[in-house]
Amino acid sequence: MNLPNKLSVTRALLIPVLVVLMYFDNRVCSILAAAVFGAAAYTDYLDGHIARQRGIVTDFGKFIDPVADKLLNLSAMIMLTRSGLLPHWMMIVILARELCVDGLRMVAVGQGKVIAAGWLGKVKTTSQIVLVLWLLLTRLPVSRNLFSALIAVWVVAITLWSGVDYFVRNRDCVKNVK
Repeated sequence: MNLPNKLSVTRALLIPVLVVLMYFDNRVCSILAAAVFGAAAYTDYLDGHIARQRGIVTDFGKFIDPVADKLLNLSAMIMLTRSGLLPHWMMIVILARELCVDGLRMVAVGQGKVIAAGWLGKVKTTSQIVLVLWLLLTRLPVSRNLFSALIAVWVVAITLWSGVDYFVRNRDCVKNVK
């Protein structure tokens, strides 16, 4: 297994550690969770950079990288929802977008096409990472803090925008569904 794929697998393996730390709803565990989440999120950047730089993009990497990313971000946001820092409706919107885009990607694969991540998807992921880190480090609920609310509204907006963008840019895949 090459280094980028090892980094992606490591990211996925850090998820249970993150969830356990977030389960214990206190300041110390939140700071440790932020450190684990930040390190795991950094591997997302690092694995892609190394894979492109060294020309070692693999089919396994194309699979594990986005799966590990989504599992990391969604697991953290689910735990933030559990602790009352992120409203349920925001989590539902974010999760729905992820499922819809993944469904579109599966339809595209069935048609022999690959839908690569667009720049809006990268902005969405980065925004989600910022939101998770902000909420873990400040423990300021979206519902009770204006700055937390502004970040969260931005994340929901860019999440929806990037989801619509995927469907608009790949509408030929939807038209060809039988």
